[in-house]
Amino acid sequence: MSSNPDINWTSHPRTTLAVVCLAGGLLPASLTGASVALPDIAGDLGAGLGPLQWVVNGYNLAFASFMLACGALADLVGRRRMLAFGMTLFGLCSLVSGLSGNIYLLDGARLLAGLAAAAVLTAGSAVLASTFSGPAQAKAFGVLGSSFGVGLALGPSTSGVLVSAVGWRSVFLVHAAIALALLPALPRLAESRDPGARGVDWGGTVTFTSALALVTLAMVEGPQQGWTSAATLGLLAGSALLLALFVVVELRQERPMFDLALFTRGRFTAICVVPVALAFGFVCLLVFLPSYLMGAGRFSSSAAGGVMLLLTAPVLVFPMVAGHLARTVPVRTLLAGSLLLVGGGAAWLTTVHPGIGVAGLVGPFLVIGTGVGISFGLLDGAAIGSVPPERAGMAAGMFNTMRLAGEAVAIAGMGSVLVSLVGSKVSDGLAAYGSTYTGDPDGLAAKVAQGNLAGPESGVAAAGREAFHTFLADGYTDALRTVLWVLAAVAALTAPLIALMLRDREPAATPTQMPAAEPASEPSPVTAGR
Repeated sequence: MSSNPDINWTSHPRTTLAVVCLAGGLLPASLTGASVALPDIAGDLGAGLGPLQWVVNGYNLAFASFMLACGALADLVGRRRMLAFGMTLFGLCSLVSGLSGNIYLLDGARLLAGLAAAAVLTAGSAVLASTFSGPAQAKAFGVLGSSFGVGLALGPSTSGVLVSAVGWRSVFLVHAAIALALLPALPRLAESRDPGARGVDWGGTVTFTSALALVTLAMVEGPQQGWTSAATLGLLAGSALLLALFVVVELRQERPMFDLALFTRGRFTAICVVPVALAFGFVCLLVFLPSYLMGAGRFSSSAAGGVMLLLTAPVLVFPMVAGHLARTVPVRTLLAGSLLLVGGGAAWLTTVHPGIGVAGLVGPFLVIGTGVGISFGLLDGAAIGSVPPERAGMAAGMFNTMRLAGEAVAIAGMGSVLVSLVGSKVSDGLAAYGSTYTGDPDGLAAKVAQGNLAGPESGVAAAGREAFHTFLADGYTDALRTVLWVLAAVAALTAPLIALMLRDREPAATPTQMPAAEPASEPSPVTAGR
């Protein structure tokens, strides 16, 4: 046995690292895998657009909302115990998702799976922090970040193969099997708690979760209810009110779960803005593009998943490259440059069209993936390094909460914009078909935005179906191009802002070292990549 003082040998460090990283790798795979399965879910369960969107949005919403609450509970009841709870719940919810007979049961299971994912991430990160310290801890968190990259990269491709070969249910059933298979190894992990923990900040948790839920619901319902309808405006107003109440609650807490004082540090705020911009320029594409490729491009599920590897594979390679570059190139330059790559790649991707092949996608996909990979290699360490060491745990939790909340809002918002644009394009041209179209015109845009172009085609005579498919695919493409320009603008305009906010002393490019055993009074560190 090694005498390395940076490792807690009373536990089983190799087992700990393997279990936490395998469990953590399921979390992004559950997001991207579900997005590949959406067209088949819609067809099998007869799901409308709104309920279908919650398969992805519900998971992201719960994941973002309960990160810090789960971290506080883990400090109180035990990190290993919380990890076991999260893995068990994630496995059971994935099992229920795979067996669901209606969309509402599936949505409920996905919401609970998001809560479970928050428990797995926070508790697993804290278990690693109590098992490793110093350089060994930095390496352990590096492996955990890589596992997220693997899950992100392989999620669309493996899910595409499963959907094509077995069906959409197999995506969730495989995730359930992996999560539940890891449970017997948990007794080999060391237990730890925070002796100073005082419980969960329920006031902050309820107001933050409710605010995020209302804004997400407004985004999902906006295209159906109307963006200026009383219902939509009421949801947005309620979200703003709850967010203001959340700020008041946190400012009055002795130990808030969300230390708003950290946002007075310009460097930390800048680092938190970067993943939000990347959520628009990258994560949205992981959700929208598979449906487009399968619907307008007539790719099979497996082919669409395989093509998405061109977008996600650089995320596995360039974090390591970024680490080497950061030794000589300022971090602010690398982060600003990565955003410009994402913005430029999204602009290049506006050349997409229904007949596009792999050759037309490889360039923009690799450019976007390279930009994201560079950022992923720097963000977690920069977030922690931008605050004093004693605030590192809180900073890591807040940073990841901002990242996931940004993803939830970006996916819901851009998805709703896409649906609205598709509806406008389709309704403008549908009059040309007059009485020859016998389908439901009200649900047509929703089906097209789901990537389901085959269903609407049955509403016209067989001789006109190919022309009708072309009409629908062209409308879908025009809408997607507009969304891509928006995503490109968000990334490109954020780049100079980040360079300006980070113009002072450079942050550390590696994670700040955390204590090896019981943290004193800080929340658990949450330093996994996405």
